Amino acid sequence: MPTEAATSPGAVPAHADGHNDGPGHKPLDRPAFYALRPGGWRDFVTVLHPPYTAWNLANVAIGAAVAPHLYGGRLLAALAAFLLGVGVCAHVLDELNGRPLGGAVAIGVVGAVTISLTVIPFVCAGAFIVLAYNLEWWGGRFHTAFWLAASWGAFPALTGYWINALELRAAAVLAAAGCFMMTIAQRRLSTPVRELRRRTVSIEGAQRLTDGTVVPLDAARMAAPAEGALSACALAMVLLATGLVLARL
Repeated sequence: MPTEAATSPGAVPAHADGHNDGPGHKPLDRPAFYALRPGGWRDFVTVLHPPYTAWNLANVAIGAAVAPHLYGGRLLAALAAFLLGVGVCAHVLDELNGRPLGGAVAIGVVGAVTISLTVIPFVCAGAFIVLAYNLEWWGGRFHTAFWLAASWGAFPALTGYWINALELRAAAVLAAAGCFMMTIAQRRLSTPVRELRRRTVSIEGAQRLTDGTVVPLDAARMAAPAEGALSACALAMVLLATGLVLARL
């Protein structure tokens, strides 16, 4: 009767000489785990990075949900602005010449006029970081893990809170800090996976288990745990944000 380890996915029984029958390398043929098959509209969907765009919008919603009062219309406007500014513009800046950023700024200006002029600094900061991060201004000074977490995690949460409360309290800072740290986790998981998918030519080696089973190491096997965690985190953030917003409406 074979052991559980010997029959687990990816495991290859070892021969007496310690070698295995499996291939030494299983390539990753797509640039990201969520990438669709190339061609037509699928390319546009892929370049929007759906899990990460949804995660970014969840940060906005979390910030709004912890505000003393939640205004549904203001939240929807903020979500639309971040969808255009980050989800579209930041991801397809070159292809669309930054036009979605103009739409995001326009929504922000309308918000400043109808809600409060204090929204303007958030609009300016958002437009600046989208350009500075994605175009790597000043030699990439803003293209770092810290600025990604600050602009993609904390800033949306602070914005979502501010447009509803027009002030910042401890709840806003703590929610933003949580979104910041979740983005740091996302960066630490996605960076090695991106290297495996986009820069790795081949991988050699195997994992030998205590029962003698030899598991060949390949890019797909090495990327699976991190990509599974990224998928789970993105879904968890969306579910958490949705639950918090529904609880406040």
